[in-house]
Amino acid sequence: MLTSNNQESRYARSLIEASLDPLITISIAGKITDMNQALANITGMTREQLTGTDFFDYFTEPLDAKKVYEEVFAKGFVVDYPLTIKDHKLTDVLFNGSVYKDEKGNVLGAVVVARDITDQKRIETEMLEAKVFAEIATQIAEDAKNKADLARGVAENAVKSKQQFLSNMSHEIRTPMNAIIGFTKVLLKTNLTDKQQEYLSAIKTSGDALIVLINDILDLAKVDAGKMTFEKTPFKLASSISAMLHLFETKINEKNLELVRYYDTSIPDVLVGDSVRLHQIIMNLVSNAVKFTSEGSITVSVKKVNEDEKKVGILFSVTDTGIGIDESRKDSIFENFQQATSGTSRIYGGTGLGLAIVKQLVEPQGGIISVTSKVGIGSTFSFLLSFDKTDAKVQPETDWQDEDIEVNPLKVLVVEDMPLNQLLMKTVLDDFGFERDVAANGKIAIELLETKMYDIVLMDLQMPVMNGFEATAYIRNTLNSSIPIIALTADVTTVDISKCKAVGMNDYLAKPIDEKLLYKKIVSLVKKVKNNVTASAVTRAGKYVNLEYLAKRTKSNPEMMMEMIAVYLEQTPPLITIMKQSLVDKDWLALHAAVHKIIPSFSIMGIGEDSENIAKKVQEYAKTQQETEVMSKLIAQLELICVQACKELEEEYNTIKQSKK
Repeated sequence: MLTSNNQESRYARSLIEASLDPLITISIAGKITDMNQALANITGMTREQLTGTDFFDYFTEPLDAKKVYEEVFAKGFVVDYPLTIKDHKLTDVLFNGSVYKDEKGNVLGAVVVARDITDQKRIETEMLEAKVFAEIATQIAEDAKNKADLARGVAENAVKSKQQFLSNMSHEIRTPMNAIIGFTKVLLKTNLTDKQQEYLSAIKTSGDALIVLINDILDLAKVDAGKMTFEKTPFKLASSISAMLHLFETKINEKNLELVRYYDTSIPDVLVGDSVRLHQIIMNLVSNAVKFTSEGSITVSVKKVNEDEKKVGILFSVTDTGIGIDESRKDSIFENFQQATSGTSRIYGGTGLGLAIVKQLVEPQGGIISVTSKVGIGSTFSFLLSFDKTDAKVQPETDWQDEDIEVNPLKVLVVEDMPLNQLLMKTVLDDFGFERDVAANGKIAIELLETKMYDIVLMDLQMPVMNGFEATAYIRNTLNSSIPIIALTADVTTVDISKCKAVGMNDYLAKPIDEKLLYKKIVSLVKKVKNNVTASAVTRAGKYVNLEYLAKRTKSNPEMMMEMIAVYLEQTPPLITIMKQSLVDKDWLALHAAVHKIIPSFSIMGIGEDSENIAKKVQEYAKTQQETEVMSKLIAQLELICVQACKELEEEYNTIKQSKK
């Protein structure tokens, strides 16, 4: 077939030779009868050498090759049978073959094509190896992740243990310190000899210093635990800085230092940021400046460095003429427990935590802090912070006891388990002129709230039987009371402000209690609630009653408002009955008297002038004893007004009552 010299055979031969894969013809006896050049190339033999040899001898597995040969002649074809040709590189191939016949259908031999799959097998092998390696890498990564999770779990447990320890220590230290400092302040207000005044002042100074040290350690714990949070609330920067620097004036004067202030007046009046954290930063820096400066001045500078439509960048600087910092120590002073020299703590005191805390307060807000200093000349600490701009107004702060409480004395419920702190709170509240009851735990507090009326609750958090969180949740959810609640806590490390808010507390105050701040918070919350009561009592458009006048007359006293509403609800229905019956009986004197009693209550309950005019017309008709169709209609209108007003007043009564719980 392949040796035909006719033109068709030459064409077929050219196609066969064009194949890059080996092509072979074999006889029924398994001998090679013809082949293309690709087979000669792969075996390294000539056509003459290959012709007449056994097909099976050119494969690494002769028995498999023989099986291919037998399958071709048995089935008439074979598809993708894998074999390996014995050449210099052991070429992997897939064999596809079929028999060919003469014109009468007799099988003459078989044609087999060997497709080279060496690269395909290599790729498959590489993919398999890659898969194996990937599985191994995945397992290694999984093992590493498990180890990391375990290590993280150990670390988290260690942090939790540390936090729990600091929490307990905070409570244990602050509780007696609250009493020590609190009673010292109380005693300092009494008549004392000079010596007693001196001794008590020394006790208070020592107590204040100890609280600063505790605060430093607990603030550091907050940073380590990632619990340092930053508020975004409107505040007046200028007045805020001024009020804070006022705290240092006495100490600066005692050391005969000059306090120099520079404030850039182009800074917007109100900014949005965390004023409390800003105070903490500046107070740490000013405190350090005062501590390490024995003569000269302290300069506090506040300058605007950039501004756009939404934000303002402000550079704060605190410069002193103190001992200065050696160049080699400047980078380390922002680390925990580090001070400029080994003798600094011994000479000047302190923990070396202040600057570390400052850095942790500045950088998480996107700020930058730096220091320039020369030994013996002084230091400048500067930090740059960005604040949001706002059009919001900020209510001015008022000094303590400048607030005007319209209903005195306030009734305060103190929930505190420590006898010493109970006594202190009694003393402080007595000094404020407030009435007070004390509950030793949350359960007792709830029992008192169910039977007595209070204006505000001061709630300790850690108590036996029922703690402050549980008690507050019960007051809000079960008693449905909106009475203001201020959390009092010695544990400022783990007190989660969001948790206090979540259970319904209105505010919180850390122990030792600052009595000025306590007074301001009490007054502010009570006034807010009273204003809300008045606002809820003032009716909306479309109603008959408007209690604005009543609220003004009673100074928004809920008890008095409820009492007057109750009197109206008691007297009005009988008057309406008398009025209607008098019309039927034509008892004009009784009708006149009934309407006469109704009219004054209209103005008290804010029932409109139109309604009052209707009542006056009825009164005039009764006086002239004119029974007309108009009079009958007027009385029907008056009845409708009074009935609807009673319904509305019942609702207002219940609203005021609910707000007092």
